Amino acid sequence: MGTTGDFEEFARVQIPRLYRTAWLLAGDRHHAEDLVQETLANLLKVWQRIDSPGAYARTALVRTYISQRRRKSWSERPTADVPEVAERAGDPELRMALQSALAELAPLDRAVLVLRFFEDRSVEQVALDLGKKTSAITTRTARALDRLRAVLGEGADQLIAL
Repeated sequence: MGTTGDFEEFARVQIPRLYRTAWLLAGDRHHAEDLVQETLANLLKVWQRIDSPGAYARTALVRTYISQRRRKSWSERPTADVPEVAERAGDPELRMALQSALAELAPLDRAVLVLRFFEDRSVEQVALDLGKKTSAITTRTARALDRLRAVLGEGADQLIAL
């Protein structure tokens, strides 16, 4: 594909997008940062051999997240100390409601919704990224949306604005 300089430029441009996806998947800033770091480390290992680094990075990110959640040893717990956080734009209550609702979904359901609706990827692209059939993604999307609506209740309509 390219040189180390090309990788650094790719990473510089893609980190915000990868972080956003990772945060939506993980629901935690620190875990999202870890996912992005692990994804970029794995990408660097194969950088010279891949044709589509953006697609590879998204797929690797989602698969890393799902793999980590399947491990029984995955048990990070929040601490009592809350770090200082800069003010963020948007509605924090809505963001927290979304984060909480997504946390109640199975990792694969969460990944499908994040890729479909927050990454704006087609059913076919998500199926390819996750190694599933398009019919399985369509079914999983519908069921995950039903679960998300049940958790959010009337707040589900507000998510259209995100």
